[in-house]
Amino acid sequence: MVASEAVPFAKTGGLADVAGALPRALARLGHEVEVVIPRYRGVTAGERVGRITVGLGPRPLDAGVYAVFADGVRTVFIDQPAYFDRDGIYGTQGQDFADNPERFAFLAHAALRWAALTGARYDVIHAHDWQAGLIPVILSMSSPSVPSLTKVPVVFTIHNLAYQGVFEAEWLPRLGLGGSLMRMDGLEYWGRISFLKAGIVFSHMVTTVSPRYAEEIQTAQFGFGFDGILRERAGKLVGIVNGIDYDQWNPAIDPHLPEPFDADHLEGKVASKRRVLEVFGFPVNETTLARPLIGMVSRLVDQKGFDLLQAAADELPGLGASFVLLGTGDRRYEDLWRGLARRFPDVVAAHIGFDEGLAHLIEGGSDIFLMPSQFEPCGLNQMYSLRYGTVPLVRATGGLYDTVSNYDAATGEGTGFTFHDYSPDALLGTLRWALAVYRDRDAWRRLQRAGMQRDHSWDSSARAYVSVYERARTSS
Repeated sequence: MVASEAVPFAKTGGLADVAGALPRALARLGHEVEVVIPRYRGVTAGERVGRITVGLGPRPLDAGVYAVFADGVRTVFIDQPAYFDRDGIYGTQGQDFADNPERFAFLAHAALRWAALTGARYDVIHAHDWQAGLIPVILSMSSPSVPSLTKVPVVFTIHNLAYQGVFEAEWLPRLGLGGSLMRMDGLEYWGRISFLKAGIVFSHMVTTVSPRYAEEIQTAQFGFGFDGILRERAGKLVGIVNGIDYDQWNPAIDPHLPEPFDADHLEGKVASKRRVLEVFGFPVNETTLARPLIGMVSRLVDQKGFDLLQAAADELPGLGASFVLLGTGDRRYEDLWRGLARRFPDVVAAHIGFDEGLAHLIEGGSDIFLMPSQFEPCGLNQMYSLRYGTVPLVRATGGLYDTVSNYDAATGEGTGFTFHDYSPDALLGTLRWALAVYRDRDAWRRLQRAGMQRDHSWDSSARAYVSVYERARTSS
């Protein structure tokens, strides 16, 4: 596998969770997995195992190679300080690094160069997101530096189609690529080049992170200009829901929770709710404990539905619930939630920033988890919520559609609450409905237990990936 980030070494988002957890799940199934990522500033893991020279454009560059083996997975780090020893992974102070195309082209070339030098017989190469999109392109060129890999099939995963790695065509010669790739069936994208398009067009199989999202991205509404390209590849496009790491996200053993709990012993969840109220500065008494607590852990951006929440902001404090927010993002939304917390300190609190332990605590202590996303390729927090007996309230899109089943009052079945229209009225109406159901303690317990009994582990997702790898091998 080649990725730009992977836990526990480097993380900005869900890609890192996948690149960290999927390899371990594959190893548990008996497969040998090697993951290649950059050795960013602050990464100290691994022993030096070699050095490589990469011909990127007119000038060859050296890189050190480090490796560590843990949980059945070998993680390999490409150490090129000029590219990766920086304050930030993709950029700093809100700006992308200007040489990102060169940095991640170097990662692709270096990963393949190292794989070729190991002499190992790889069955498949799995490239993640635009940062690894050049992997199949380099292999298609029958590069003399990686002759042993040219027939190895590539599986390419789109984690979020909104991030497309689009750059000026003038970069091509500096990336070790020829101008002949500037064509419709190559890297050309509206007069520029796209690393994401490279991964989609040149790979043997393309996956994305939920079945629903695989359908949505073939439409003009969700395709971000790539819907036609993806429709052409529809026969090679598969949606697989991400799993979650059950070792890290398990309320029965989570060290961030004051008391353990599980589906059969939900009493301990009250202690987490009490702790959340304390941490966010609410009084802890019978009233606040009885009031439903709605949690959010999110990037504060339009994609996550914060424009809807802004439109409904004046009505949220009067719904009869408490709200806690953890996250960072657009300044206007940070200011909005700081302002709500000042105006309504009895029912709204916000922590602008990120804290892994607090994220776990919010999942453990909240009654409802809110994700009103415009689009959501997969989403992880709704699955964390299900695992922690925190009922998700989501917009039915992408992976949210695939993982949260809408509550049916007639049968009592379901694992959460969903709405379809992307509007403040739909959001508020669903919130009021969920809060009404919350008052029926038996119905709420059934919802909690139904969600906690769902299997969203990586083991089942890993088996689906193995099937895709087999398809890629037979099609190569």
